Amino acid sequence: MSTSAKVREHAELIVDTCFSVQKDDVVTLITDDAHAHLAHAIAEVATERQAWPVIMNNEMQVRRGLANTLFPMAPPRNLHQAMLASDEIIIVCNLEWANRFAHVDAVKESCANNVKIASVEPGMGEWDLTVDDILVSIERAKRAMEALADARECRVTGPSGTDVIVSIEGRPPLQVTPIRERGWMMGPLPLWAEVAYAAVEDRTEGIIAVDGNMLGIGVDVVSSPIVWTVRGGRVVSIDGGEDARRLAKVVEGVPNVEVIGEFAFGTSHKAPLGSPSEKGRIGNVHFAMGDNKNAYPGGQNVCRLHLDGVVRNATLQNLDTGVFIFRDGQWAL
Repeated sequence: MSTSAKVREHAELIVDTCFSVQKDDVVTLITDDAHAHLAHAIAEVATERQAWPVIMNNEMQVRRGLANTLFPMAPPRNLHQAMLASDEIIIVCNLEWANRFAHVDAVKESCANNVKIASVEPGMGEWDLTVDDILVSIERAKRAMEALADARECRVTGPSGTDVIVSIEGRPPLQVTPIRERGWMMGPLPLWAEVAYAAVEDRTEGIIAVDGNMLGIGVDVVSSPIVWTVRGGRVVSIDGGEDARRLAKVVEGVPNVEVIGEFAFGTSHKAPLGSPSEKGRIGNVHFAMGDNKNAYPGGQNVCRLHLDGVVRNATLQNLDTGVFIFRDGQWAL
């Protein structure tokens, strides 16, 4: 159960451990109505650390973006400029919206400006999490990146029918873990931890059966698997039930959305199932249709959408070395 003391404890975790906010830092907090009280709690701690927090309530854009997947995600220019002038950007709002916001130019430019940026996951005040948990998830991410160093191809299989080969040849990894460094790509925290790659755009082949979270269709977990058939790096069919039909409608007519732009996997034992946070959980792999140029090193595909789909309880193997990262959803390194 959330209490004011636990909210305060987690605000300190975010400010001191995850962002390492320093005296005189300029901190921009982006929030919405439902999360404004949590943004205030974080701002109070930042103020005590002698930083300069400013809270910007982006409720109207969050609301419109959630109502319409095709609504432009780019922030208004006043918020865009505030982001570029920040030392830390802490996003405390609806997590699905925040995950999609991660792929706008303003975030890419903020990273290029050496800003620390991340979103805060749901449940602040209720997390069962220690700093040691965070450090373990980071260590796993580093071990996985070492195991995939110089890899050309990975194979992912899953219990709902996933069997796909994805190329990451020449694509550097992104470490998206809870203790942020300047210039790192935006990601959620503090429960989540993942390693992500820009998939080589024309070399993903096989079946991806999304059986967990799917962004862009308004559900936390799909009611039945959404099956993507992928040839030459492009989704050529989307099959399944009502959720599959929703996704097909969302992507209809959007240029370059059919490209598999991202391949990523979780390294946290604390990331919860049943929300976008499950992308960062051990044993889960996710793929994204759409953009990979804004966020991922080496990515070439430009698209207005970036829609992640989770494969739960996956097996993930480096085909060049035979080394497994996961076996049947269990950590294998």
